[in-house]
Amino acid sequence: MRIDVLTLFPEMFSGVFSSSILGKAQERGIVDIHVTNFREFSESKHGTVDDTPYGGGGGMVLKPEPLFRAVEAIESGTKPRVILMCPQGKPYNQRLAEELAKEEHLVFICGHYEGYDERIRQFLVTDEISIGDYVLTGGELAAMVVIDSIVRLQPGALGNQMSAETDSFTTGLLEYPHYTRPAEFRGWKVPDILLSGHHANIERWRLKESLRRTRERRPELLEKLDLTEEMKQLLAELEQEEKKQGQSME
Repeated sequence: MRIDVLTLFPEMFSGVFSSSILGKAQERGIVDIHVTNFREFSESKHGTVDDTPYGGGGGMVLKPEPLFRAVEAIESGTKPRVILMCPQGKPYNQRLAEELAKEEHLVFICGHYEGYDERIRQFLVTDEISIGDYVLTGGELAAMVVIDSIVRLQPGALGNQMSAETDSFTTGLLEYPHYTRPAEFRGWKVPDILLSGHHANIERWRLKESLRRTRERRPELLEKLDLTEEMKQLLAELEQEEKKQGQSME
């Protein structure tokens, strides 16, 4: 996979892209990441990339010419997916991360100032993505979030690929609780079933705990899920446990 980032502040990416999973993925040749300052594609001798909006108003608007030139220089015969990081965009989630992780070439545009010339949205980008209902000073941090979530899904990026396969939201549920040594810490014990060595029972416990956690914290996720018979049975067990707990407290 190749990833290009167009930004006015390339220095913001150096630490993030050279560290941890992202850095190792590049060293292994799993992903090729390029960060470009699109000011280099300005037609102005002063490197101007923004201007006042037609019709008046506060703030400055990014001009179309530098971004169109930058993307066209990157494409070189290919047709990448061009992503605009924008609070007006489609809400980002794990399903979209998995979709983008299958692409061969992605281009991220990180804007600043008041906004973009509308022709950038209409005729240049293929996707507009938002990481939440809030506004940042620019698209750089949002692009880092999305790129991290995509690169970790590439085969070989993680030490254990099962880590990505069992992540929260990948299965439609929040992930089950994890424990490690020691088996007892300050009187708090690891659930006995995890020490039993009975893999079928452990998997059933994990599924039940995923359902419990999702039901408690993100119940709307269950409404979107196509429940299996085992899931329905486990949810019924959770309801019975809650009823018993409520009766014991009366």
